[in-house]
Amino acid sequence: MIGIGDNGAESLLPQYIEWIEQCDVLIGGERHLAFFPAFQGEKKVIKGGLSKLVEQLQQETRNVVILVSGDPLFYGLGGVLAKKLSIEIYPYTSSIQLAFTRMQESWQDAYLISLHGRSIQGFAQKIDGRKKVAILTDEINSPNAIAKYLKTYGMHEYSAFIAENLEGEEERCHHMTLDEMETASFSPLNVVILKQTEHVERSPLGIDDEKFIQRKPDKGLITKKEIRVLCLHALQLKETSIAWDIGTCTGSVAIEMAKIAREGAVYAIEKNEADLENCLQNQRLHRTEFTAVLGKAPDRLDEFPDPDAIFIGGNGGNMEQLLALCVNRLKSGGRVVMNIATIENLAEAMQHFKHLGCDVTVLQAQISKSKPILNLTRFEPLNPIFIVTAQKETVQ
Repeated sequence: MIGIGDNGAESLLPQYIEWIEQCDVLIGGERHLAFFPAFQGEKKVIKGGLSKLVEQLQQETRNVVILVSGDPLFYGLGGVLAKKLSIEIYPYTSSIQLAFTRMQESWQDAYLISLHGRSIQGFAQKIDGRKKVAILTDEINSPNAIAKYLKTYGMHEYSAFIAENLEGEEERCHHMTLDEMETASFSPLNVVILKQTEHVERSPLGIDDEKFIQRKPDKGLITKKEIRVLCLHALQLKETSIAWDIGTCTGSVAIEMAKIAREGAVYAIEKNEADLENCLQNQRLHRTEFTAVLGKAPDRLDEFPDPDAIFIGGNGGNMEQLLALCVNRLKSGGRVVMNIATIENLAEAMQHFKHLGCDVTVLQAQISKSKPILNLTRFEPLNPIFIVTAQKETVQ
């Protein structure tokens, strides 16, 4: 497998060209194969899924060369085929490396991400606070779409460098503002580099309650910051976790989940339409994006992938059915964390969780916060809460 640039044979060492000329089968995209019109052997175009190609190569006894763009092991075929075939890989410079060269910027501190053939959902929390971001694009996740997305989440601290047709005859590189990038025209072959023009830090764990849009006039339907932090700790989320938030309301817990599991995904459900709208607005305000649907659990939970962790802020009176579904869908060793206000519901939840084979622990949180009164200070208590953590048995 040989990496190749957009300038075709000029990007290859003489040894690589010799291997190509002497091989029996030359495989690559249409653009790559067109660089070698005089090739006398068999040509195969890579199209669609790879399973058929892998099957053919596993049976192949002839000398084969596969051409791919740039570095085959950087979001390329190399990583896939190397797991299934005995293959030698010879990389070329990746498009992102070339783009940073044209920009004349170091890139050891850059965050690298591919939106090529992938959903842009969750991009906000992935890049929030990062100083440099390099993006592989496609026709859907184009520079225009990326600029519009960033502006939606208030990420105006970024400027852009767009590198098009690198090393090709129509190479073009330029710096742009997000406004300029949103309306300009680009070649389909491009790389986008974002760079902070002003430093913006990510918000720390435990966002103040007042920074969330909440229902009016009856504010307070939110998992308070102090309780929220304890629940997030109990969930034991990792950067790649899949998490559910049942009864998300303002989205406060789900938003903090998304900031922790920034390379994973969060799914939330809320039965009140006005609260769900607040959740969607809070996502944009706090630079997170996750799936949030209108419904009353356990309805619609079948639309979510199996989770590593689940937070339940309220059960709506169908606790047994809900907990059975949650534990059943939970991955091995995963956790359900549930906030409960009454001892009757606590007793019921513990009974169900133990019947479902979970290891259950309970934390009773009674927290008071200081509050000024004239020139003095008193303490004002939050409502006491039971934080129930149920861990599913780990299957070896």
